[in-house]
Amino acid sequence: MVNTPPPVKSTTPRKSKTKVMVPRGRLYVTATFNSTLVSITDDKGNVLCWSSAGEAGFTGSRKSTPYAATITVENAIAKARTFGMNEMAIFIKGPGPGRDVTLRVLRAQGIKVNMIADVTPLPHNGTRPRKAKHNK
Repeated sequence: MVNTPPPVKSTTPRKSKTKVMVPRGRLYVTATFNSTLVSITDDKGNVLCWSSAGEAGFTGSRKSTPYAATITVENAIAKARTFGMNEMAIFIKGPGPGRDVTLRVLRAQGIKVNMIADVTPLPHNGTRPRKAKHNK
């Protein structure tokens, strides 16, 4: 059996990330029937932080509750405050329970809202309908 020396750890200093102060940004909420996803970006669209009902500790059918959506949005806003953000444009997508909750949480947290947009995708024509049934 051959003795091999242990791997050598590099001692190069790591660069510490500097927190960028972003006074205003965008809050994207995807409210599905099964969960709520929130991401916060700067004005250019670079994601600064995010949160989801699963990350907040909810599992299974509890992820699809308005309470889970409330906690999810609060967590995302708390992360955004570390960047100095206090002004947001809101983009809401989907039919889930997180739609209404988002605006209530923003008002309670004292975030200034520039704009609210519903970006739920709507089909222009949809899929082809089923073949008509033959009745004899």
